[in-house]
Amino acid sequence: MTTHKGFDPQAFRAALGTFTTGVTIITTRAQDGELVGITANSFNSVSLNPPLVLWSLAKNARSLQAFSTTTHWNVHVLAADQEALSGRFARQGEDKFAGLELDEGIGKAPLLQDCTARFQCRTAFSYDGGDHIIFVGEVLAYDHGDRPPLVFQSGQYALAARRPREEVRLGATPPPECSYTEDLLGYLLGRAHYQMLHALRQLLDTQALDERSFFILSVLSIRDRLTLDELNAFIAYTGMLATADSMAALEGQRLVALEDDGEEARYVLTADGREASLRQIALAKAVEEDIAARLGTGDTMALKLLLKRLIASSDPGMPDLWSPR
Repeated sequence: MTTHKGFDPQAFRAALGTFTTGVTIITTRAQDGELVGITANSFNSVSLNPPLVLWSLAKNARSLQAFSTTTHWNVHVLAADQEALSGRFARQGEDKFAGLELDEGIGKAPLLQDCTARFQCRTAFSYDGGDHIIFVGEVLAYDHGDRPPLVFQSGQYALAARRPREEVRLGATPPPECSYTEDLLGYLLGRAHYQMLHALRQLLDTQALDERSFFILSVLSIRDRLTLDELNAFIAYTGMLATADSMAALEGQRLVALEDDGEEARYVLTADGREASLRQIALAKAVEEDIAARLGTGDTMALKLLLKRLIASSDPGMPDLWSPR
């Protein structure tokens, strides 16, 4: 860690950025009736009794006049899936409210929908704070839900995941001479994968389909008319390969059909195959929804983001299943 004895504004900004905050949109209605809104992460609580909150606005902000001359404004704590809305209200020179559905609040300030929390406020005090004006508001009404919040840290959006009060242990602590512990990433990923797969297998058994068929039909439902080699390029990472025999079995079930264009044979989904694939995806989603209900929405979103980053960083060069041909 480097201690800065002189004052470097950029280094100071970077140091402040290590403090993780939520992301809010503050809205008001100017005296001429114009709707005004900005993205801010300077929001904070002040007092429970009376209920007071604060936020700050740069003195050179174009919206300063509107917030300084109106008495009511609303604070919207954004949900994790409202990153685009945050970006919209952070930009200048556009109608930020175009196409947005608004709720009716107790004042004239616009009230956005689908946020994690909303606070409808009246200006109680405003103070000079260096290059900012600090607005302290009395909360007149509020509401909140269970949607995970959008988070901002070190100049980037982030997701908040809950940390249990006590460490999660899956088993007993191994003896000192054992270097293989439950904290090994490969063990955690593998165990999570096979536990989910175990639940899915039980559901697939009711459809008289196995894992190989699940992967084959899933790929063909996304990208049809594949040769055997092309199909295996997408599923080889599972350790299961489609063979002529396994494809013949699916043909016998009328789930796939073989097309020969005179150059090479390609497999396509039949109507029955597409229906079977939809049932499979429904089963996979049922397993996912059960796990997501246990983890919670915020942790589920954070887990998906981290897994996508892990997949992208460890990708050995697999073809993109969703890319145009």
